[in-house]
Amino acid sequence: MSEREPYISGVTDLPTNFSSREAQVKARADFYLAEGQRLAHTGSWAFDTAGFKYWSSELFAIHGLDPAREAPSIPEYMALVHPEDREFVAQEIEKMLVDHRGFDFTKRIVRPDGTIRHVRCVGVPAAHGEGFVGTGIDVTEQEQLTAALRKSEVELRQILDLAPQLVAVLGPARERLYANRMALEYLGTTLDAWRQRTTGFEAHPDDAERLTTVGERALTSGSTYDLEVRLRRGDGSYRWFLARYNPVRDDQGLVTRWYVACTDIDDRKRAEERIRNETIALREDLDHASMFEEIVGSSPALQRVLAQVAKVAQTDSTVLLLGETGTGKELVARAIHKRSRRSSGAFIRVNCAAIPPSLIASELFGHEKGAFTGALQRRLGRFEAADGGTIFLDEIGELPPEAQVTFLRVLQEREIERVGSSHPIAVDVRVLAATNRDLEAAVERGAFRDDLFYRLNVFPVRLPPLRERVEDIPLLVEYLVDRYAKQTGKSIRNIEKQTLRLLQTYDWPGNVRELQNVIERAVVLCEGETFAIDASWLTRKRSQPSNGTPRPVTTLVDGEKVLIEAALAESHGRVAGPLGAAAKLGIPRQTLEWKIRNLNIDKLTFRKS
Repeated sequence: MSEREPYISGVTDLPTNFSSREAQVKARADFYLAEGQRLAHTGSWAFDTAGFKYWSSELFAIHGLDPAREAPSIPEYMALVHPEDREFVAQEIEKMLVDHRGFDFTKRIVRPDGTIRHVRCVGVPAAHGEGFVGTGIDVTEQEQLTAALRKSEVELRQILDLAPQLVAVLGPARERLYANRMALEYLGTTLDAWRQRTTGFEAHPDDAERLTTVGERALTSGSTYDLEVRLRRGDGSYRWFLARYNPVRDDQGLVTRWYVACTDIDDRKRAEERIRNETIALREDLDHASMFEEIVGSSPALQRVLAQVAKVAQTDSTVLLLGETGTGKELVARAIHKRSRRSSGAFIRVNCAAIPPSLIASELFGHEKGAFTGALQRRLGRFEAADGGTIFLDEIGELPPEAQVTFLRVLQEREIERVGSSHPIAVDVRVLAATNRDLEAAVERGAFRDDLFYRLNVFPVRLPPLRERVEDIPLLVEYLVDRYAKQTGKSIRNIEKQTLRLLQTYDWPGNVRELQNVIERAVVLCEGETFAIDASWLTRKRSQPSNGTPRPVTTLVDGEKVLIEAALAESHGRVAGPLGAAAKLGIPRQTLEWKIRNLNIDKLTFRKS
């Protein structure tokens, strides 16, 4: 007998016709079978309605029992099963006997020494007769490894759920497999519902085609790529995200997964658009530069205004600036912004009278792509551009009625809606408004909403006309002469006293703006070091000669203007009502309003102080 062959002893109970050689072959086969079962941690068994008929030695070893004993009875076998698994195993055995079909399940056992093992039971009906044959496989290590992997997967999912990005896992063909909790909460859906959606379902309509095109190209190349895309939130609004797609490859280099991380960049995109709009607004403002950089003057009327500005600047109150054309309403608005807590934010100027009524909503609140003919892309409005800063609405009295309704809602709710969108956008904007019109009279005749007027009239500031601050004219003249002399490269050292007297006796219907124009013209024409103006520039516009007598009436228009001004003076600037100027003149209110506009009559000058 070879040394490699196992030593066979104790061969008994063999048939009488078995030769010694046949006995050795059988013993050798039994030995190799037992060794194979030991190495594979797999035991075999036979079972019928009476119970177990056979257990292999390895099956005894798996259960921690003595292999010399007989196969356990059903009660003994059930005693070995873990208490939490006994009901389940009993049901499987009953089902096996009733259906007489194969089975495969894993249970836990408790060895006599108290250790717990996992055993996989696989059985099939016996080839001949009743009963079953099968195996019991010790899969404890595999189960422990699976449990560790499952725990690791749970921990990984918890990490992904806590990640601030929207994270998704896609299959090799970009089929949807998993999305983290942050993504599902943002999208307002469940994992199962998300898996059923198609690629680009959550993307903005303007971005969906681009997302699909880039994705298909990356799918072909299998390369990493980034994409800025707008994703719809559960409430229907959109935010900008930077989506990064990273492929995971197997040993053969084939893509097995796509990991997608979407980082919220909406604030950055809004800031970029705000800067772009501020740049546009700045370019527009260069064409409407303020008449001088600082407020010049020390008259009591001006000092009262500056005291009001100092008090209201530190608040977020809405300010309504009232005054004639050219009194510096925008300059005061900029001073309020500069001295406010919002000084680091944008100052956006809007001339309501310069915007066509059909476009004013788009200019103020922005529009979505396709909202109207010519809206080729989404555009932020002036309110969004001023977010965090101040918006100055000049000529607010020119707002059309439909825009007044929308603007009132903005003041009340601090929310806007772009044209073509139904989703509100919160804005943090301080509102400064200005007008040279009599808003109270406009409210009376129904041309301006009273509720909007009360919203704007939180802190009214009346800017005095230049004729009420005559003592400031020398300072203004000196300042403006110096400014324009530097611009033209001239050296002007003196100002004629006669020129100052002439400038101080003129009533300046165009106020500081008119003074600015006169000074600039005189500087351009000045050929020496002494500044002087041509008296004829002012005589045609003076309302009264220096002797105080009324201006002579030479035309029908002059006579009509004198009558209207006299009626306004008697009614203290009021147009409508039984005591208004229209009633005194015996003409309709609308007719009088039309004449006042065409004759350039300023009603504010006739109001009581």
